Amino acid sequence: MTVNRADTAVVGGGIVGLAHALAAARRGDRVVLFERDEHAVGASIRNFGMIWAIGQQRGRVYERALRSREIWREIADGSGMWAAPTGSLHLAHRPEEVAVLEEFTDATPAARERGTTMITAREAVQRSPAAREDGLLAAMWSPTELNVDPRQAVPAVARYLAEVWGVDVRFGATVRGVDLPAVSTTAGDWRVDRLFVCSGNDFETLYPKVFADSGLVRCKLQMLRTGVQPGGWQLGPMLCGGLTLLHYAAFDDCASRAALDARMREELPFHRDNGIHVLLSQTADGRLTIGDSHAYATTHDPFESEEINAAILDYLDGFARLPDAAITERWHGCYPSLRDGRTELVVDPEPGVTVVNGVGGAGMTLSFGLAEENLATR
Repeated sequence: MTVNRADTAVVGGGIVGLAHALAAARRGDRVVLFERDEHAVGASIRNFGMIWAIGQQRGRVYERALRSREIWREIADGSGMWAAPTGSLHLAHRPEEVAVLEEFTDATPAARERGTTMITAREAVQRSPAAREDGLLAAMWSPTELNVDPRQAVPAVARYLAEVWGVDVRFGATVRGVDLPAVSTTAGDWRVDRLFVCSGNDFETLYPKVFADSGLVRCKLQMLRTGVQPGGWQLGPMLCGGLTLLHYAAFDDCASRAALDARMREELPFHRDNGIHVLLSQTADGRLTIGDSHAYATTHDPFESEEINAAILDYLDGFARLPDAAITERWHGCYPSLRDGRTELVVDPEPGVTVVNGVGGAGMTLSFGLAEENLATR
């Protein structure tokens, strides 16, 4: 019986798995990656494509996001993949939103050093034709955010791994069992020194006890997309409003956040109950991606709520003006999430095996930096 050989094997062809395969290949390993589907269909292609450093927990995680951004740029340069350094605008229409943004910029020298600053309403409108000036009090500009199109970017990364780094990428291959150095798959039997299990929403197949003890739940989100905007119209920076300040960890320890939360719960109870905050990005061909909501459970129903979609679009209309707001696509995604403040789950259930999961909605933003850190210690 033929037994294949690799130094490192990775389970999972989403962005977390791809990142770990790249990190292993860059240190000189022979790498094989197994993905049970014929192509990536999970959370990694169902998101905005935002490499969103500004929203990440300050300190180590923020720096990880910036390192990930560097690697995205390297991949884009090496593959021809579209990656636009658009930056981001946080638009503030309430005094409480201005207070949070000002507190954040004052207290975060690492962001200021990279160009994050408060700007006027007029300056915000000059940066993005979508920003509504009526009622706009101020905005926070951050230049560090990078925009990719996930439906193109994730396959592009897989091709880059194979063509540039020699990774043996096996889509349509399921890992059936692990007893290192032996790994049994539908693509044959393998002997490997190191295995990274980056299985996303599949908690049940490999190391189910790790996941049962992990505290992970699944987050279901709803998203929408317009058609191509007319006349080559460009969004410019990716946009968000005040609800986003209640979602991302970067703002959690701002004292002024409590007053904003209280106001939003009074004004927008449905949005808060359904975890809605609204982001806007644009694809390479001019479509606009809009979202999203957040619901947390172990198992979700497969249905989407038009009431939630309507609430997302209504809030968007309060801070952004689109040339053509007609929706052409609606979908939902699910990703594993830790609800206790941890930014990732990294567990070594047995020698030579590392389970990596639970990066939540920041997989595109954090995975490349996290993979480098994990490979450096294993």
